[in-house]
Amino acid sequence: MGQYTLPDMPYDYAALEPAITGEILELHHAKHHAAYVKGANDTLERMAEARDKSEFANLVGLEKTFAFNLSGHVLHTIFWQNLSPDGGDRPGGELGDAITEHFGSFEAFQRQLTTATSTVQGSGWGVLAWEPLGRRLVVEQVYDHHGNVGMNTTPLLVFDAWEHAYYLQYRNVRPDYVEKLWSLVNWDDVITRYTAAAA
Repeated sequence: MGQYTLPDMPYDYAALEPAITGEILELHHAKHHAAYVKGANDTLERMAEARDKSEFANLVGLEKTFAFNLSGHVLHTIFWQNLSPDGGDRPGGELGDAITEHFGSFEAFQRQLTTATSTVQGSGWGVLAWEPLGRRLVVEQVYDHHGNVGMNTTPLLVFDAWEHAYYLQYRNVRPDYVEKLWSLVNWDDVITRYTAAAA
């Protein structure tokens, strides 16, 4: 059975300073993300044991645990690629045009994603996603790692709003952290994801 693995970071832990400190990034990747990878793998093993024994009394809980951990792994993997020490500004080309078409302007989109990320209840994410049925961009709030999203949407840009992503540096002022994320956005990565999803 395939095992999930923790991806290497595309930059050094200190590369995103001062927006995100190296200490936070190391804890976030090496501890929190690693825990989701381990959780997904452990849960797969427990589901395999349940199948082998035909004992499915705990299946509902296992499915929920697997979704939580796998979604945490997927979203963090995208998050690391979405950020860059050379990031910021705004996208041009087809993605820039699509943002204007679907949100009215880049500024309106930026305000919506900032608000979605800053106001997600408890822990979660703000996400720019592609919705293929309507062939449009949407902003979603993800609660924890896997709730309140369109079933068919593909995440393109994700902003982590869990306290472990910012609390050591920004304390309880999540909006300040979210504002700094915009200076790190790797639009080349987001454009690549958009092109693949919209194709």
